[in-house]
Amino acid sequence: MTPGALPDPPRHGEGDRAQRGGGGAKRAIRPEVAMARRQRRELSLPEVLLWQRLRRNALGTRVRHQHPIGLYVVDFYIAGLRLVIEVDGQVHAAPAAVAHDRRKDRFLADNGYRVLRINAAEILQDADAVVASIASLAGLPLHQPAAGPPPRSGEDLSAPPRADQE
Repeated sequence: MTPGALPDPPRHGEGDRAQRGGGGAKRAIRPEVAMARRQRRELSLPEVLLWQRLRRNALGTRVRHQHPIGLYVVDFYIAGLRLVIEVDGQVHAAPAAVAHDRRKDRFLADNGYRVLRINAAEILQDADAVVASIASLAGLPLHQPAAGPPPRSGEDLSAPPRADQE
């Protein structure tokens, strides 16, 4: 290259990566997201048993596990129903854990979530019965039939027409 000459243009995607979203510092992960990812790898036996049954779409809806909501990480979450399922083992009987669970439940309730707490011993005894009880509480049949497309958002097909609409 001679003095004063321009360098050759970049080839095959080489060049200033900052302009195309590459390079630079890695994006910071929120602490509750990092904790949720770690907890997904460290499930307790009752959580594993329940997750094995819920992940197969047994409720007919998507279930997330170790899902961050606000500053908290919930064991299982059904977004369509805003239903949180917490598995309580022996650790949850400690006074500090009881206080933490109360704060967490209050936060979730204040933000429009329903919380269902299940004792880990119940899952160990009969996990299938626990899934059936979750389905009945959530108002979902097990293995929903594949009917036509669901109603669009805002449409309530069960409500009778108002007098001014007839």
